[in-house]
Amino acid sequence: MDSNSPQPESTPVPPSSDPLTNQFTSLNDLAHELTSLQDLANRGSWLSIVDKVNRARSLSLLNTPNDHLTYLAYIVLSLTKLRRFQEAQTELDSLDDFNSHHYRYETYPKIYHDRSGSMVPFSLRWLHALLPIKLGNRQEGLDRFYLLLDFVREKLNRNGNDESVKVWRKREVFVVNHIINQHLSNKELSVCIDLIDALISRGNLDPVLLSKLGYVQMQIGDLDGANVSFGKVERIASESVENESGLRNLASRNKALVYLVGKDYLSAVREYDECIERDAMDYVAINNKAICLMYLRDLADSIKVLESSLERVPTVALNETLIVNLCSMYELAYVNHSDNKRTLNNWIARVAPDDFDSSCTRV
Repeated sequence: MDSNSPQPESTPVPPSSDPLTNQFTSLNDLAHELTSLQDLANRGSWLSIVDKVNRARSLSLLNTPNDHLTYLAYIVLSLTKLRRFQEAQTELDSLDDFNSHHYRYETYPKIYHDRSGSMVPFSLRWLHALLPIKLGNRQEGLDRFYLLLDFVREKLNRNGNDESVKVWRKREVFVVNHIINQHLSNKELSVCIDLIDALISRGNLDPVLLSKLGYVQMQIGDLDGANVSFGKVERIASESVENESGLRNLASRNKALVYLVGKDYLSAVREYDECIERDAMDYVAINNKAICLMYLRDLADSIKVLESSLERVPTVALNETLIVNLCSMYELAYVNHSDNKRTLNNWIARVAPDDFDSSCTRV
């Protein structure tokens, strides 16, 4: 089952360069053809980005230090997305120390005039921590994530500008989420609780982190504590001025998770239905509704929920966990399930982004 463990902020697409408050007419003012790179990244066209970066390099189209760093960030991210981790690491190894004067705006006054500070995209710092984990060196990666967290908090302590603080707070939550996920994978639950409590004590009442706290509390059997954490998320959602569907759905998924753990699958389905009604692209609610229906022994409707979501919003619902669950349901429901999975696999090959792992169909 794809649990309702809240996911961290989506992968950062590089880069919005520091200083954070500078204004530009377009993304292309930041780096060569950055708008095109951003568009390709949003569409998951990672192979096209690799080709574009290599072409720009071969034709010497990158004329400033910031251009080189920006394109490096995109190719390292793309190779990571494509699971070509060693190539990504080789690209990253071409950099000097992130704190080198070579990567500071004030080193090039004729190019950047009055700008100052580091031009290293935050995404490169994040990838620097992530890649050792992907290459099997978990401890080195975890150490780097903690160093990255220290770096983010140092920036938070220095910055007085409201917009800048807002950005660095989001980055703080993002990095903490990655650290928590690493500790969760090793069942180091008390460490996760300590990390989240430390953030909350600093006044960071991020609803995603509060939800994750509730999820961890449920794993250690602290249902009362989980209900308190989920209750805080519900209050934040109800008091939100924007009344956004994403926040309300987070609160509803938390309630559904409590029902699911208590084996009240019908109540869980009702909560997931409310989520889907508010946001037809909430793939967590879609997936978990299908799981609940399977537990209720309604396999036909369970399959229908997942297939309908793929037809309706393929770019959003096309998620490896959802596909794994759908294939498992095919195996339970049909004698000739190989035909269903092969048809699904052929469809995925036509519509999936470059980084989708088609092996999840188990064809």
